[in-house]
Amino acid sequence: MDYGDLMKVETTGAGQKTSKQDQLSVTGVAASDAMARTDLSRMNNYKAIITEVGQEKKIDPAIIAGIISRESRAGNALENGWGDDHKAWGLMQVDKRYHTIQGAWNSAEHLRQGTEILIGYIKEIKNKFPNWTAEQQLKGGIASYNFGTKNVQTLGGMDKGTTGDDYSSDVVARAQWYKTNGGF
Repeated sequence: MDYGDLMKVETTGAGQKTSKQDQLSVTGVAASDAMARTDLSRMNNYKAIITEVGQEKKIDPAIIAGIISRESRAGNALENGWGDDHKAWGLMQVDKRYHTIQGAWNSAEHLRQGTEILIGYIKEIKNKFPNWTAEQQLKGGIASYNFGTKNVQTLGGMDKGTTGDDYSSDVVARAQWYKTNGGF
């Protein structure tokens, strides 16, 4: 894969705001793991297209699964394919205010678009922070997927201002769980 080793990305997992979504009594990686596990049976419905798109775009499919889990709970948080007050579309929640929506909410075309958006952010972070490791750039790209490249300023404060102040840490922890336990 061209974007660093997912399993070497440092993560603290989900914060309290995010873990409260599932009424979890834990936070951190344990909370992210629990939410990824909750979404696994639904995620398996999309495993073939997640794997196809990941291989095509040369990015770890587990990262796509981690984003899908965080963004739409593998489709469970969507209403007719829409989330975020009808502003974001599909499993990866592509924001219609910034992108022309492509494909059905649960299609390979949609995952391709969301993954291309993510890869664009990773490349922007590589340019912005050329001295960061590939893994740090990957995490910065994931944070950017939530709130834009301009908002990523430091390694230590990477998630400050993201949804729940934990977006990339939670996505990375979920993705690592899918890689280890979900067969992605």
